[in-house]
Amino acid sequence: MHHISPSLQDTAAPEGVCYGCGSNNPHGLHIKSYWHEDGVHVVAEHLPDARYCGWPDLVYGGLIAMLVDCHSNWTVMAYHYRAEDRQPESLPRINCVTGNLSIKFIKPTPMGVPLTLRAWVEGDVGRKSRVICEVYAGEVLTAVGDSVFVRVDAGKLADKAHDRS
Repeated sequence: MHHISPSLQDTAAPEGVCYGCGSNNPHGLHIKSYWHEDGVHVVAEHLPDARYCGWPDLVYGGLIAMLVDCHSNWTVMAYHYRAEDRQPESLPRINCVTGNLSIKFIKPTPMGVPLTLRAWVEGDVGRKSRVICEVYAGEVLTAVGDSVFVRVDAGKLADKAHDRS
């Protein structure tokens, strides 16, 4: 999968600092999500570095959870932009946070194999939206995320977390 256009992350949040998907985090993974040509799915690829090994020659499950979390969040934000007939770089920016993250590990995920994430919003896009995210190692389905994301005002998140009013 090769993409000519900029990723959703680079378009909507080039200053993003999330460890998993922030374009501006010098230590992060820089996950890049794109609309698939089918217009339904949002896709990403990632080749885990050897330091993300769980069992010998297998990908650490926590990394898979992070990939699913970040990619699913960008999937729902992309759907919100589309539902509002807006471009990802338009303002005000759309932000969502994880309300519930559920991962079903189906098969062990081997190291050294590119991972493909394929996600979509299941049902209507609303303040709370369900996202399904499949993780493939090559052609083999190894995990499925079934999660809920909540649309939020990002400006209020840190204040609330630090109990600032």
